Amino acid sequence: MEPTRSAEHIRSLHELVVGSSDIHGILNGVTGFASDAMSKVAGENIDCALTLRRRKRTATVAGSSERAVFLDKIEQELKQGPCLEALDAGRPVLLADVATDTNWPLYSSALAAEGVHSALGVPMDLGDTSQAVINFFAPTAGTFTDAVIAEAAAFADVAGSTLRLAIRVETVEQLNADLKTAMSSRTVIDLACGVIMAQNRCSQEEAFNVLTKASSHRNQKLHAVASEIIANLSGSSDSQLHFED
Repeated sequence: MEPTRSAEHIRSLHELVVGSSDIHGILNGVTGFASDAMSKVAGENIDCALTLRRRKRTATVAGSSERAVFLDKIEQELKQGPCLEALDAGRPVLLADVATDTNWPLYSSALAAEGVHSALGVPMDLGDTSQAVINFFAPTAGTFTDAVIAEAAAFADVAGSTLRLAIRVETVEQLNADLKTAMSSRTVIDLACGVIMAQNRCSQEEAFNVLTKASSHRNQKLHAVASEIIANLSGSSDSQLHFED
C-alpha cells in the first residue's frame, strides 16, 4: 500500500473510532472503507463483510451492505469458505473462481447463485482475546490478483490496529460501568444493613444475616431486597444511587 494511501486510511479509520458510539458502528464503518478502497484498486464493485469474535461473546458480523452480511452468514452456516480458513490459517485465503473451485463446493455454489464469482478472506491481528476476518466479494472471477491481495492485506493490517484500539476503549468503558454497578449494589446493601441494625439494635453481621435470609425466603437477589428496604424507608420507588464519572 502506498504511504499516502496508508496514511489516508489510518486517518479515516481513527476518525471513525472517535465518531462512533459502539463497536458495531465501527465495524460497519471499517467495512465501508474497505469496500471503497478495494473497489478502487480492483476497478469493480467489491462488497465487504467483517466477522469479529471475542471471548465469551457471540460473533459480530458487519458489512458494507446487507448483501455482504448475507454472503458472510452463508459461509458461517455452511462452515466452509476462504473467510473461515483465513481465520484459522492466519493468512489471506483466495477463492479465485466459483466455477472451478473444489475446496468449498457448497459455498461456491451459494456465491454463484448470488452473482458472486470470486472471494477473498483476510485475517486481522487483534491479539490473544479477539479474532476478526474481512471477507471481500467480487462479481467476476480472477479479480483478486496478487497486487489486489497485497492491498487487501495492507488495509486489514491498518484496520486491525484501529479495531484493537476500539476494543480496548470499549473494554475499559465496560469495566468502568461494571465497577459503578458493583459500587452501587454494595452501598445499597450496606445502607439496608444499617437500617436493620438501627431497627433491631443488632450487629452488622446479624443485620446481614437477616438480609440474606430475606433474600433466600423471597427468592430475590440480595440487592433487590436491600433496595426495597431503602425505598420503604425513604418513601421512594427508586433507591438507585448514582456515581459521578
